[in-house]
Amino acid sequence: MSGSVIGKHFTVSTWGESHGAALGVVIDGCPAGLSLCEADIQPYMDRRKPGQSDYTTKRREADDIRILSGVFEGKTTGTPISLILYNEDHRSADYSVLADAYRPGHADLAYDQKYGFRDYRGGGRSSGRETAARVASGAVAGKLLKEFGISCRAYTRSIGPVSITSYDEEERLKNSLYMPDASACEKAEAYLKEVMAKKDSAGGVIECVISGCPKGLGEPVFDKLSADLAKAVCSIGAVKGFEIGDGFASADTLGSKNNDPLFFKEGGIHTASNHAGGIYGGIANGADILFRAAIKPTPSISQTQDTVTRDGKPIKLEIPGRHDPVIVPRAVVVVESMACLVIADHLIGNMSSRLEGMLAFYHCQP
Repeated sequence: MSGSVIGKHFTVSTWGESHGAALGVVIDGCPAGLSLCEADIQPYMDRRKPGQSDYTTKRREADDIRILSGVFEGKTTGTPISLILYNEDHRSADYSVLADAYRPGHADLAYDQKYGFRDYRGGGRSSGRETAARVASGAVAGKLLKEFGISCRAYTRSIGPVSITSYDEEERLKNSLYMPDASACEKAEAYLKEVMAKKDSAGGVIECVISGCPKGLGEPVFDKLSADLAKAVCSIGAVKGFEIGDGFASADTLGSKNNDPLFFKEGGIHTASNHAGGIYGGIANGADILFRAAIKPTPSISQTQDTVTRDGKPIKLEIPGRHDPVIVPRAVVVVESMACLVIADHLIGNMSSRLEGMLAFYHCQP
């Protein structure tokens, strides 16, 4: 299987399955000298781990991260950083009924059509549990970005029909849905209780803001910053849509309203609005980068669904196991982590974009 690696300069390779012994990630390209320990990574893991509330799977995983390589005496060495977390509460027997049946909405059918074989224990590599490895690497990237004053913060913008109408940074990390609006969170919880009573699931939208990003990140053609963000975020299994700035709303407006007026202040050029979401021509313009990801409803639901077996026999299926009635809250930190990885990768790659920068780095006279 290819496709488990992302990044050109800050390279990340994840491995492991939902019901295997462990999951992990190898990070290559992280600069030497970054202060790093497991306590820096664990808060990210805690935001993603299961069993946090009534709105997450009851699977109990501590998701304690361990650093196996690439760090010595509290500093990165410049060599590959290997991280691992062990699966402790997997119940593979719950999935035995799925050995010959395809779950609607899951990757089961597509994996079997591609490989002629699949890991039916929770989906293997297609399981949302794979994102734990992404979050671990995203924590390292986030620590690197902090050195440059760059922050990525994601939050739940909406769940089902309930959207936030205000933003409170403290509230963002305080409630179970990671909604920065207490009133909206209360309404969303009421909505989820109705959905759960019907043995159904819900989707939503995650919004992410990247602040402090230097101007000039991104390449102008195929490796646009917006394109790499889209690829990274859309590589998350539950994501079904991506938009940056005004996104799809920009298709229903006018150029005179969609353009961001420019002005000069304090020795620099700024935008008076941010309809573009902080990126022009695939390159960061210095404004906050703003994007959104649409998260589908959890495909594993307790209702009886129509499907077929591997030999095409129609059956009625009730999916066993422990599942999230809504993926959005736990996916917030996953989206944030993927954003960190992309920005870290472009930050390192951008160092060679100008000759004067290279000359200064190597202490050469122009």
